[in-house]
Amino acid sequence: MSKKDSGKKIDVDKIDLERMGEMTTPNPGVIPFPHTVGAAMIKPEDKGKIKGRSLSAMYDQTEMDMQQIYEQMQLLAEQAKNIQNRVTVSERIYQAKMSFDPIIGRIYHLYQKKDGTDTLSLVAPEEWGKSCPYEFIATIKLLADHTWDVIKEGEMGL
Repeated sequence: MSKKDSGKKIDVDKIDLERMGEMTTPNPGVIPFPHTVGAAMIKPEDKGKIKGRSLSAMYDQTEMDMQQIYEQMQLLAEQAKNIQNRVTVSERIYQAKMSFDPIIGRIYHLYQKKDGTDTLSLVAPEEWGKSCPYEFIATIKLLADHTWDVIKEGEMGL
């Protein structure tokens, strides 16, 4: 202040307190515009653009999630089909003639006799030589759950 201004007194009666109250806020951090001359400039955002980007990101993410679930469903369906095939094969094998008690983890061979009945054997097709008395159906392995896994199918198939 200069010497000239230092002698002036503020006339409190001329201050419009209501107007000053309108120009201030008790919570300056929540107003949507700068409250002081030196405050950072606040630009309004394009809310449509923000929502559009958010929706796009949401659709992309949910599409990826749905694709992953679909792939998991395909895998589960394939596993279920494989189990069902093992059950079908196992049912046929348990209908076959067995002259021994199969051991889990061992490999056996399924043959069909000329009369159409099946038989389970320890002898592999190549071990019979040229005189195999049966038609080779499959080489199989007994699994721990007592289903059978097909290792090799013959020309007849299962």
